[in-house]
Amino acid sequence: MVWSWRYENRNGEPVSPEGVPQEQFQTQADAETWLGEHWRDLLEKGVDQVTLLEEDMVVYGPMSLHPAE
Repeated sequence: MVWSWRYENRNGEPVSPEGVPQEQFQTQADAETWLGEHWRDLLEKGVDQVTLLEEDMVVYGPMSLHPAE
């Protein structure tokens, strides 16, 4: 199984931020750890929210990258 994040704007449309590779992970835990380390970079590059995918199936999301107010 391959896990990945779909990067999205506020409207839920997929985005491909410049300089951000589409990472693939062997486990859900690896994907979540990676996001925990890189969410600020994604936000700075125009990603508003992410959705976790296992292959092509949505596991959860969308999940906002913006801090709660």
